[in-house]
Amino acid sequence: KDQLLYLYARYKQVKCGRCNIPKPGFFDFEGKQKWEAWKALGDTSLEQAMQEYIDAVKKLDPTWNPQISEKKGKEGKSVYGGPVVSSLYQEETIREEDKNIFDYCRENNIDHVTKAIRSKKVDVNAKDDKDDEGQTALHYASTCEFSDIVELLLQSGANPALRDTEGYLPEEVTDCRVIISMLQEHTAGKA
Repeated sequence: KDQLLYLYARYKQVKCGRCNIPKPGFFDFEGKQKWEAWKALGDTSLEQAMQEYIDAVKKLDPTWNPQISEKKGKEGKSVYGGPVVSSLYQEETIREEDKNIFDYCRENNIDHVTKAIRSKKVDVNAKDDKDDEGQTALHYASTCEFSDIVELLLQSGANPALRDTEGYLPEEVTDCRVIISMLQEHTAGKA
């Protein structure tokens, strides 16, 4: 299992960069383990993460060749009897039509966040009912350090004084000083 987490973290680092999503809920044990493994890589470069991934797979299956085409790669068996790459992890995918403002915030997709807000079908202060942490879109954008989306949400009426289920304000879930300042100034301006 540690090997799978090791590989998963490096895969995510290569595909997505630095961990930029909120920590999964308390009861999502598998999700938390994956998140913690990925988060631990910090600012590890894409190149380093890719090389570590390749080295680990080669160690598990010395016959594995990263140059083999994807078609052959799916047929190739690992020492554990399954496809080397495709069975080690399953990417969390959400169909485009099923995405909501929270998904767009996590993806740093400001265009779709803007469209969602303009549609008037979105409450920018709603809490995500798909997770048990009760976070708003502003919490997600703050956690992920997407200052443009934080600014857009604030301009669209997002309330920086709303707390998640653990009692945290959006400014308390980020280390980004620009975002903290933005949230505090917005709160002070409303007082």
